Amino acid sequence: MGFSRGLKSFAMPLALAGLVSAMVGCSSSENLEKPDPVPEVVSSVTLKEQWSLKVGDGHDGEYLHLEPAIVGGSLYAVSADGELAAVGPATGKVRWRKNLDDRIMAGVGGDSRQLYVVNRNAELIALDRREGEENWRLRLPNEVLAPPQSNGNLVLTQTIDGKVVAADARSGERLWQYDAPSPSLSVRATASPVVGGELALVSLANGRVVALALANGQPAWQYVVGEPAGRTELERLVDVTAQPVIVEGAALLAGYQGKLALVDLRNGEEIWSRSTSTFHSPALGPERVFVVRDNGDVTGLDARSLEEVWAQDGLSWRRLSAPTVLGDQVVVGDFEGYLHLLSQEDGQFQGQIKFDGEGIRAPMLRWEDRLIVYGNGGRLAVFTLENRD
Repeated sequence: MGFSRGLKSFAMPLALAGLVSAMVGCSSSENLEKPDPVPEVVSSVTLKEQWSLKVGDGHDGEYLHLEPAIVGGSLYAVSADGELAAVGPATGKVRWRKNLDDRIMAGVGGDSRQLYVVNRNAELIALDRREGEENWRLRLPNEVLAPPQSNGNLVLTQTIDGKVVAADARSGERLWQYDAPSPSLSVRATASPVVGGELALVSLANGRVVALALANGQPAWQYVVGEPAGRTELERLVDVTAQPVIVEGAALLAGYQGKLALVDLRNGEEIWSRSTSTFHSPALGPERVFVVRDNGDVTGLDARSLEEVWAQDGLSWRRLSAPTVLGDQVVVGDFEGYLHLLSQEDGQFQGQIKFDGEGIRAPMLRWEDRLIVYGNGGRLAVFTLENRD
């Protein structure tokens, strides 16, 4: 269907209210549930920093997910206060920096020619990838919190109220817009669309993932990840804020108070599913599927049987980032800026380092055998795994 392998990849009402206070746009980001303390870990492996640098003021105190991107051999990161940096991922050498005259709300997207960011005025901005010069900008109907995505011909953005806008990548001309039904209350986070050659997969706050035809924006199929249930708006939240993970002709989907499901890319038919509740995309290892649940528990599922092999509850309510696989470990970051390394085999802690005192929220990237981390305070770094004697 035009996708290629390797595309990017509360039980209690009181606890639910605590998480929503952090994510729905309230002024406070404090959980009502008390986070577990930092676990004491005797490290058998550690993350060795290869290089680090500062990119502006990072998230600058705002609740954003400014995910960096690897495009065409360069690493790009942007800060909320508008500093955009192009870096060589192997060495950390800065290829160029540019100060945009904009407050930025979403991380970097890109294709072979351009980079894309979205500012606080809901403008999609296209920049030349070689030097960061602006090519065009397009006004969008509402805020955008997820990085725009492009296949080189079209660039897609999704607003916080479920509108998907397709623009011509060269000219910035608006081509079509898809309007999804949006609930009255939703989590203040969205997933980036996954854009192929013919279809785009879009995760929505109404509990659906829809496949849109890139030619005209019409739905080709949709899959129900979560169905609203309960009497209050909080209980009925079923946001899908996890970006679909493409796996050999299928898409791995996950949502809040919904399911973890594998569906056929051709028609959206379910291949398998099991109940789960998460805000993050799962991570895939050779024999495991890793899920960070909404309460911070990390689980490892057998990739064949889908049975839960292990559950690590030592990081409950620590507002974890999405999981990332590196070597034989799965890595997660938390709200205090710690990076935790868990064994893929049994979920036991194997290492831990402090990275950014303002926390880690943006998804981490794996590049070759290295881990790219961008902290809330603006620190961008690359790590490799190292065994400890």
